[in-house]
Amino acid sequence: MKSITVTELKAWRDGNEDFQLIDVREPYENEICTLDGILIPMNDIPAEFGQIDKTKKVVVHCRSGKRSANVIAFLEQQHGFTNLYNLEGGILAWIEEVDPSMEAY
Repeated sequence: MKSITVTELKAWRDGNEDFQLIDVREPYENEICTLDGILIPMNDIPAEFGQIDKTKKVVVHCRSGKRSANVIAFLEQQHGFTNLYNLEGGILAWIEEVDPSMEAY
């Protein structure tokens, strides 16, 4: 499984890299803090995976990186995705290393 650090993700954003960001947390978590990705809660992925682009890089994130890793494993095994990156440490790492002004939970 490919992964990306929060500092690499910040560099992608700052450099206008063409990628898609998928948030697999629950809506209430997204309301606390967000990286402005497309919200598809983990349990909705089997029905909603068609929203995920297969033609460009896709970063999948959650709170700590565990749910997103599970989602990526599912998508790679069941649907043949090869363009997915797990955000190491999830949004908690983003808050700690990139934007401490965001609310952690």
